[in-house]
Amino acid sequence: MEGVARLGLASQNTLVVPDYTNSVKRLALAAALVNVCFAQAAAQAALSIMPLKDVRAGMHGIGKTVFSGNKIEDFQVEVLGVLENTSPKGSLILGRLSGGPLEHTGVMQGMSGSPVYIDGKLIGAVALAFPYAKDPIAGIRPIEEMLRVDSAPAARPTVPVRTLADMLRNTPNGLFPAGLSSSFASAGFGDTKMTEVATPLAFGGFTANTVDHFAPQIRRLGLEPRQGISSGGSPENRMGDPANLHPGSMISVELMSGDMTVGADGTLTCIDGNKVYAFGHRFLDVGPADLPFTRSEVIALLANVNTSFKISSSRELMGVISQDRDTAIAGSLGRRAELIPIDIQVVQDTKNIQTYHMKMVNDRYLSPILFQMAVFSAIDATERAQGVSSIVVRGAIEFANRSDKVQLNNIFAGDGGSATAVSNATAIPLAYLMQTGFNALKVSKISLRLESSDVKKELNIGQVYLSRKQVKPGDTIELMTQFEGENGVELTRSLKYTIPLGTAPGMLYFTVADGLQTGQAELRQVINETPHSPEQSLSTVDRLRPSDKAYVRVWRAEPAYEVAGEELPAPPPSLALVLGSTQNVSQNRNSKIAELVIDAGETMVTGSRTVQVEVRE
Repeated sequence: MEGVARLGLASQNTLVVPDYTNSVKRLALAAALVNVCFAQAAAQAALSIMPLKDVRAGMHGIGKTVFSGNKIEDFQVEVLGVLENTSPKGSLILGRLSGGPLEHTGVMQGMSGSPVYIDGKLIGAVALAFPYAKDPIAGIRPIEEMLRVDSAPAARPTVPVRTLADMLRNTPNGLFPAGLSSSFASAGFGDTKMTEVATPLAFGGFTANTVDHFAPQIRRLGLEPRQGISSGGSPENRMGDPANLHPGSMISVELMSGDMTVGADGTLTCIDGNKVYAFGHRFLDVGPADLPFTRSEVIALLANVNTSFKISSSRELMGVISQDRDTAIAGSLGRRAELIPIDIQVVQDTKNIQTYHMKMVNDRYLSPILFQMAVFSAIDATERAQGVSSIVVRGAIEFANRSDKVQLNNIFAGDGGSATAVSNATAIPLAYLMQTGFNALKVSKISLRLESSDVKKELNIGQVYLSRKQVKPGDTIELMTQFEGENGVELTRSLKYTIPLGTAPGMLYFTVADGLQTGQAELRQVINETPHSPEQSLSTVDRLRPSDKAYVRVWRAEPAYEVAGEELPAPPPSLALVLGSTQNVSQNRNSKIAELVIDAGETMVTGSRTVQVEVRE
């Protein structure tokens, strides 16, 4: 009975239930504290480091990496010496690697970030190697330099933002910014240089021609393109267990997932609580980032005379890379990146329809490049590389915080190279809008429909006639334009224009031109300038003319001024004096009076012609 009473039986008829709430809370808090202590102890043990000042030549240690599947294996490391000041405030540990397949393969692409330990203490990660070297000698990035990425400034490295004019010139670099990691670090030994181990960039679901076409630009970014394996799935939908990730595990930074995949492979160096550090060198050196990364498994090793590499396949999502700096990439576990959905549909003669669904990283520099490659591959997979063809483009770019869209409507025709023309022209608006840097233009979705045919739908602007040579204000004049196509095709279109009342005497010009030339003429000044608002950016892109029409520009040889992207034709002398002395105001050599449109049907129009009429009093 005493025991029963102690349990709370106050009487034979009343049962009093004790309140264990506080006890349970105290037990839960104690358990949580124990778990935190264990986690901190584990993190401290995992990050037990040996400072660079204590590393000496002749020391021996072990490294960890994956040679097959997801099994982390040891390899041996002999310290040959410490190379000080190989970069500003940077040093390297020179080590000879051995064990496993390294005697046969040497230092491999994909080993970047492999942790190296001496007496159980982390000294750094494999990061550099000698191309064409017979011996597996590597540059090891000191762990102290890798951990410094968390204290790096928040602003991303300065990359020159190109104007719309730069993009429209269609330079050999395409949309690849020249300043984006155009070179990578090296340490010199006479004529021999030890360079960062190139990061293998695996393309899955892309055509081989796509990888070859963009390979030169990709290599200039310090990456090595590889034809990879596409799972056709979306790793970002499967969050993995952090317990499956360890120092030495293979990871892949996923730039695109879905029916086409792009992933950069490397090795995880260390885990500090929720933080991860990898690669031992930059990826693209874009600074603050939002790039998803997955756990990967090695399928095979391929020995190569230049640099051997791992062939791997990404698995479940593990987290996000939030820093991409000179000495390492760093991020956190369990987070998801904000990605841009892409839908591309290719219709070939209304019979064969191919649909692609992807998601890509939301980055002002990387997104346009990835989009360009995806469009190129989608066309290349269904369209012949040589021979006449036409492609009609219909699509839109949507934004997260505004209802208006940017329409992607155009047509391209020619004797070959349609994939290059379409992918470049379609990606230019995206690149321009994203690189202006306005938060209000955050892209949320891109959809595209490409209709291709084996017919060259192209008309060239031939002769242009005016019904009269002299007119007065208020008169109506007729403009006739002849279009010429293959197989003797001829087409004539006419339109009427009324000379505005009050038009001063002098010559009035009519220029009939295709969409590209008209857009460049209209945006002659603004395309060389940086926009000052989201609305100005959208206005500039909207003024890029599609190629399925001819545009008649009515103009006079009088000065006009560009103010915030809008043209002020022939202003009064007093206003012209003020505008001429104002910054951010550009002067054009001619003044547009009006613009008329000639619809040529679903056909690409090329060429330009100018005629004139004299206006008399």
